[in-house]
Amino acid sequence: MPGRLVVFEGVEGAGKTTQLERLALRLGRHGAQVRMLREPGGTPVGDEIRALLLRPSAQIPPRTEALLFMASRAALVGEQVRPALARGDIVLLDRFFLSTYAYQVGGRGLPEDEVRGANSFATGGLVPDVTVLLTLPVQVGLERAAQRGASDRMEQAERAFHERVEAAFAVFAEPAWQASHAECGAVVAVPAAGTADEVEERVWRVVAARCPEVQA
Repeated sequence: MPGRLVVFEGVEGAGKTTQLERLALRLGRHGAQVRMLREPGGTPVGDEIRALLLRPSAQIPPRTEALLFMASRAALVGEQVRPALARGDIVLLDRFFLSTYAYQVGGRGLPEDEVRGANSFATGGLVPDVTVLLTLPVQVGLERAAQRGASDRMEQAERAFHERVEAAFAVFAEPAWQASHAECGAVVAVPAAGTADEVEERVWRVVAARCPEVQA
C-alpha cells in the first residue's frame, strides 16, 4: 500500500514541530512506519540551503529566496519523500509548499502563477494527503518563537510581513481556495491554542479521518 504524506503548516511558533513529534509517537504505537522530515533540509544539499536561508545576517532577495526553498524541496522529494512513500511509510513533513505560497507569495509579494509553476517542477506533482494547518494569532506565535532563543532570518522579518503570512494561511483554509489549488490537497485548520495535549487530540482526529488505515 502506498504511504501517506501528512504536512504541518502554520505561522512561526504555532507548534508544528511539537505536534509532528507527538503524532509520530502516536502513529508508532499503532504500528505505523513513520518518517519525519522538515523543510528546508533533510538532504545534504537541503541542509546547506537551510543554513543559508535561516542565517540572520544573510541578505537574500525574494526571488532568490523562493528558488532556494524550491531547490531544497526538489532534493527532499526525490531523495527522501518519494522513496518513503513507496515503502508504505507515513511521512510527516514540517512545512512544504504551502509555506512558499504563504511566505513568498503572501509575505514577499511574488507572482503566484510563477511560484506555482516552479513548485510543480520541484515536487513533480506530489500532492499531500492532508495538510494540518495550525492556527494561532501571529503575535502569540512570535512570542512563543522568541522564547526558544535567538531568532532566525525568517523570524526576524518585520511584523507586517508576518501579518501578511498569517492572512495568507487563513485564506488557504477556505474551501474555495482549496478547490482552485488542487495541488495542495486537503488543508484542515486546527486551532493551536490550548495545551499540547489538547492540540494533539485535535490533530489526531484530523489525521485518523484522512488516513483510514490508522485506527484510534
